[in-house]
Parts: sequence; structure tokens; C-alpha cells
Amino acid sequence: MYLIAGLGNPTKKYEHTRHNIGFDVIDYLAEQYNISMSTRKFKGICGTGAVDGVRVLFLKPQTFMNLSGISIREAVDFYKIDPARELIVIYDDIDLAPGNLRIRKKGSAGGHNGIKDIIAHLGTQEFPRIRVGAGAKAEGQDLVSHVLGRFSVEDRELVDNAVKNAADAVRLMVHGDTDAAMNQYNKKVVKE
Repeated sequence: MYLIAGLGNPTKKYEHTRHNIGFDVIDYLAEQYNISMSTRKFKGICGTGAVDGVRVLFLKPQTFMNLSGISIREAVDFYKIDPARELIVIYDDIDLAPGNLRIRKKGSAGGHNGIKDIIAHLGTQEFPRIRVGAGAKAEGQDLVSHVLGRFSVEDRELVDNAVKNAADAVRLMVHGDTDAAMNQYNKKVVKE
């Protein structure tokens, strides 16, 4: 079984903000694969089903971004998931322009507090991840207000396309083809 976790913040207040791109991808995947996201478990909202014949658990932690590791660790322990081979984490990246993806098999948190917490709770940084471009903050802008802000209409179109690409990358990755996902989607769609 694969655990596909999208990061974000709970409540309607944060829906479709930059920080909630991970939730957007999970919602899109759940719709595409007809997986009900109605179970409350692992301090999150989740649903089980299959992506092209591969069993998956979609998870949207409800612990707020900076405590995402608590929820993910509970699901990893319950299903005895090997993070290096059976976990994919999807989250926002302000160092990427909206529309761009960056897929990696492992790596540091790169300043992302949700990823820092996951690494701390799992005791490893060796897990695949899909970073979705949220765009850089304007000079002088507060980082918190930027990541909790919404996209412009133009950027939202780019992000909606990136959400679809991230979902397609997940399909490749659950079939063991992370290299193909990296080759296909790590290209710049939008110049930084």
C-alpha cells in the first residue's frame, strides 16, 4: 500500500491558499479515482482505494502544516509503510514558480516546516516528494501572509495545471517509476 499525503491547513479559511496545494492535489486524485475522503483517522482526513490497480491511502493531515509529521507517522506505523518506497508527500514550494513541479526521491526540508516535522517524526529524510510551485513572496512581504494567501487568476490557472501534472506523477510513482516522473515533470513550465 502507498501512503499519498498532501500537506495543508484544515478549515475553509485556508482552502486553495498557496500552503494548501498538497490538499488540492489529494482532492483532485480522490475525484479522479473515485476515492471517498470521508474517514477521520490518523489525525487527518483520509480515504483508501486504488490508483490503476495499486492500493493507496490518501491523507490530508488536520494537524496544521507545522505538525504534519504526527499524522503521517500514525499512518506509517498503522500500515507498516516503508517511507523510502511507499510514501509520497505533496506540498507547496515558494522557490518554484506557479505551474512548476519538482519531484525528488529524498532530501532535506529546504526550510519547509511541514517537511521538517515529517522528517523529525519519521527519523529519515528518505521519502519521495512532489513539490508544487507556489511562487516567491514579493519583496518586503511577510512570508506567513504570502503562503496563506491566494493565487492571482493567472497563477491559479498554472497551479490547476500543475495539480493535474502532480496527480499524473503520482500515478507513475506508485508503479515504481519515480525516475520517469522526474524526467517528465521536473522541466520548467514557467520561468522562475
